[in-house]
Amino acid sequence: MSKLRSLKGICVVIFLVNITSAFYLPGVAPRKYVHGEQLMVKVNTLTSDLTPLQFDYYNIPFCEPKGGEHALSENLGEVLAGERTETSAYQCHTNVTHMCKVACRKKWSPEYVAEYRDFAGAHFRANMRLDNLPGAELVAFRDQDGQEFISYRLGYPLAEVSEYNASNFYLNNHLRITIRYHDVQTAGTRLEKIEEPGVLIVGFELKAFSVDHQFEGDWDDSCAEKNTCELFTCDPTSGIEPSAPKLLLKNHEDMEIVFTYDVIWVHSDVKWASRWDVYLQMQWQDDEIHWFSIVNSSVILLFLSGMVAMIMLRILRKDLYRYNQLEQSEEAREEAREETGWKLVFGDVFRPPKHASLLAVFIGSGVQVLGMSCFTIAFAVFGFLSPSNRGSLLIAMILMFVCMGAPAGYVSAVFCKMFKGAGTDRLKNTIMTATIFPGVVFAVFFILNLLIWGDKATGAVPFSTLVALLLFWFGLSLPLVFFGSWLGFRRSAIEHPVRTNAIPRQVPEQVWYMKAAPSVLMGGVLPFGVVFVELFFILSSIWQHRFYYLFGFMLLVLFILIVTCAEIAIVMCYFQLCSEDYHWWWRAYFTSGTSALYLFVYAAYYLLTRVHIVKATIVSGALFFGYMFILSYAFFVLTGFVGFIACFCFVRTIYGSIKVD
Repeated sequence: MSKLRSLKGICVVIFLVNITSAFYLPGVAPRKYVHGEQLMVKVNTLTSDLTPLQFDYYNIPFCEPKGGEHALSENLGEVLAGERTETSAYQCHTNVTHMCKVACRKKWSPEYVAEYRDFAGAHFRANMRLDNLPGAELVAFRDQDGQEFISYRLGYPLAEVSEYNASNFYLNNHLRITIRYHDVQTAGTRLEKIEEPGVLIVGFELKAFSVDHQFEGDWDDSCAEKNTCELFTCDPTSGIEPSAPKLLLKNHEDMEIVFTYDVIWVHSDVKWASRWDVYLQMQWQDDEIHWFSIVNSSVILLFLSGMVAMIMLRILRKDLYRYNQLEQSEEAREEAREETGWKLVFGDVFRPPKHASLLAVFIGSGVQVLGMSCFTIAFAVFGFLSPSNRGSLLIAMILMFVCMGAPAGYVSAVFCKMFKGAGTDRLKNTIMTATIFPGVVFAVFFILNLLIWGDKATGAVPFSTLVALLLFWFGLSLPLVFFGSWLGFRRSAIEHPVRTNAIPRQVPEQVWYMKAAPSVLMGGVLPFGVVFVELFFILSSIWQHRFYYLFGFMLLVLFILIVTCAEIAIVMCYFQLCSEDYHWWWRAYFTSGTSALYLFVYAAYYLLTRVHIVKATIVSGALFFGYMFILSYAFFVLTGFVGFIACFCFVRTIYGSIKVD
C-alpha cells in the first residue's frame, strides 16, 4: 500500500512538471512574423556602468521616425525602473536584408556636439528592443587566466575612443543590426490551411561603427525615405567600405552627420524558449561564485547552529534539570538559582520595554517586508517573474507588500495588546504600522524623484505614477492593515509564563563587550557575512544594468539568512540574560538588524570600487545612497523582526520551563 502511494505521488509530481513546462506566461508568448512584415524597433534609455542615472534616447538628437518619435505604453514596474520606450527611425521587414540604408542626415550645433562628447566620455550606451528582446553587442573578454571568451553587453556604445588620443572620440553613426530567426513551418500540420509559414525572432544583435560618410553633390533628405542615397563609403550590397575613414567628434564646431544602418537576417537553430539564454549567461563565472556564497553561508550557519545546540542541549537542559528538582533541599535549590544569571531575572524579563508601541510597529513592518520578500522570490523561482516580462519584479514586490498589510496589522496589534499599560494606543499603533515604513520609503523616493527630474533623467517618475503609488498605499495597504489590526485586538492577549515584579530589578554593571552598542555591532556581522556575496550580484543588477535571474540561489540564501539571524539573536540574548540584563526587547531587534549598517557601508565600498561616477556627481551620489538607504532600511526591518521573534520564542520557552513559587 505504501509503495502504491509513493507511485501515485511520483505520478502527480511528473504531471505537475509537465503542466508547468507546457504554458507561457502572460505577455511573453511567442509572436510569429510572416515574410515582409514590418517590425517595430524600439529605442530605450541611455545607460552607463559609471552612473546610476539613465537618460532619454532622444536627449541626443538622433534620427526620429517619420512623424516624430512618440512614447510607448509601459507598465508600473517599467516606469519605476526608469524605463522609457519610444519609436525609432530604424525600419526592418521580416527576412529582408538590406545594407547601408540611410536613417537621416543631421546637423549638430557645437552645443549638441559637446553634449554628445559628455555622454561618450561617461561610456553611455544606447539600448534598443525588438520583439521584447534587448539589443546586445557581441564582445570578447579575457578571464583571469588570459583565456578569451565571447559574451554579450547590452546596447551599443555611442562612441569609441581614439587609439592615438584618449581625449578624442569617434562617433558611432553606422549600426549593424543582426536579427536571428527560427523557422515556423505549418506544412503537414493542421494549421497548414489557415496559417502561412513564418519566423520567430530568437536573437537581436547590435554592432556600431564610425564612418565619415562621403557623398557627391547636394544632399537630398528625401533620398533616405526612398532608399536612393548614394554614399562613397557604403555599398548597398557589401556594406561599409573597409577603408572608410572614421568620423571624429570635433570641438566647438558644427557637424553634419549621416546615420546609416544594416539589417541582416540570420537563421538560427536556437528555440524560442531558449532565446534569453545568451542574456542570462552574460556573466560566465556566476554559478561558481554563487556556490561559493552558499558554502560560505552554510559554514556560518553550521557554526551558529552548533552554538545554539550547545546552549540548548548542554547548558540550559542541565540548568533546568537542577533548578526544577523538587527533591533537593531548599539550600541546594537556592544555590542552583544563584548559579546562572538568566534565572535571576525571571521577575523582570517580560517587563515591557521603553517605546513599546514603536517596537510593536516595527515588528508588524518586519512581517510585511519578510512576507513580501519570501512571496516575491518564490514567484520568481517558479518563473512568473521572468526578465522577459519587463517590470514584473517591481510590480510583484508592490502587490506583495500591499497584501501583507493584513498580517502586519495583526502581528503589530497582538504585541501592542501584550504591552498593555506601557503607553500603547490601538488607533495610534494601527496608523503607525500602516505609515512609518512605507512613509519613510515614499519620502526618500519622492526627494530622489525631484532630484532626477531636475537633472532631466528618465528615472523621474511622472505625477500620475506617484498618484497610483499613493492609491496602492492608502486605498489598499492602509485598509488591510486596519483589518489585520482589528483581528489582532479581538484575540486574547498573550500571557507570559512568569509574573513581572512590581519593582524593577537593578541591572549590574556590564563588561564593555556586553553593553548595547558593542554587542549589537558584533551580532550584525554574521548575518551580513551570509549575504555579502549575493549582494554583489544584486547591486550589479541594479546599478550596472545586468539581469539577475538566479532566484533559486537567492531563495536559499534568504533561508540561510533567516536561520542565521534567529540563531545569532538567540545566542546574544542568552549571554545578555546571563549577565542579568533583562532589557532584551529592543536589543534582540537590533542584534540582527544591525547587519543593515554593514550592508550600507558595503554599498559605499561598491560605489568606490565598481561604480566610478563621472556624470552629474551630486545627483548620482544622492540617487545611489538614497536607494541604498531604502534597501538597507528594508533589510534592517526584515532581519530585526526575525531576530526579535526568535528571541521572543526562546525567552518564553526557557522561562516557561522553570518552576517559580
